[in-house]
Amino acid sequence: MKEEDRRSIHVNKELLEDIKRLKAIAEVGLLYSANPYDNERYLELQEISFKLLSTVSGHEAETLKASFPMLKDYATAKVDIRGLVLSPDQKILLVKESADGKWALPGGWADVGHSPKEVIVKEIREETGLEVQAENLLAVFDKKMHAHPPQPFYVYKMAFFCRALSTQITKGFDVLDVGYFDIAELPELSEDRILKSQIELLYKKAVTGDWAAYVD
Repeated sequence: MKEEDRRSIHVNKELLEDIKRLKAIAEVGLLYSANPYDNERYLELQEISFKLLSTVSGHEAETLKASFPMLKDYATAKVDIRGLVLSPDQKILLVKESADGKWALPGGWADVGHSPKEVIVKEIREETGLEVQAENLLAVFDKKMHAHPPQPFYVYKMAFFCRALSTQITKGFDVLDVGYFDIAELPELSEDRILKSQIELLYKKAVTGDWAAYVD
């Protein structure tokens, strides 16, 4: 990749983070302000944030508004939960995502009413058919701190080491494939969900027994 392309990606990511922050400030202001004058200013800020987001993302502002309904509570980060499962020969369990045809650690968005460990156990069962026990929190990644593609949400990513309690893989309806891969031969990854550098960090912690969680 050319140096100017790298700079452009870096600038766009920084701009997107600023836009997300601007949007959050506007929406929290609208949620809590009782002053009509302030509300007018916050509405203007919100409109500006959607216009800027449209410029960066390429999506129409009205489409983005429909995708992000008005807040009913304080704006917080979304939580994505992923699980590292190793085979007896230390290969890594991955699922092929239907959204982009690329591979990721099994997992998904946190569910209301489920603990983080309950979420990853459920997600792995649904996506791969495996029963697992979630044992150790390996990492909490702030996606802003890593080279993920830009996205409108602000996301924390929790990654657990999970021990397989069964061996029979049954592909879930919402993934294209399931398989174990050697750390040196990872397939093309769904980088919105997980990066090679993150898998390598998680893998090293698991195989060396380093159970102190990495936190951005």
